[in-house]
Amino acid sequence: MRMLLKVSIDTEKGNQAFRDGTLQKVMQWARDELKPEAAFFSPSNGKRTAYFVFDMQDASRLPAIAEPFFEIVGAHIELAPAMDFNDMQAGVPQAHEVLKNFS
Repeated sequence: MRMLLKVSIDTEKGNQAFRDGTLQKVMQWARDELKPEAAFFSPSNGKRTAYFVFDMQDASRLPAIAEPFFEIVGAHIELAPAMDFNDMQAGVPQAHEVLKNFS
């Protein structure tokens, strides 16, 4: 399933990781491990933040994905299913059908 992972990095741990090169290693690991179809980096709420759109085949991968961010850079993560435009177009008629039950 396509997922959107938001990684907000603790400022103090992120500063240290930036200085010693660990931050770059963690982001390289994420690129290699997740093989994201898209990755973006931007400040959000005053923190270094990374966004990855990737395919997660099995929910059991979550600890292996999350723990490096938690342990190494003290990150707060959010993970949610995500749709592209084609997925959304396919889902809208199904949502209309469900809503008919409530009319």
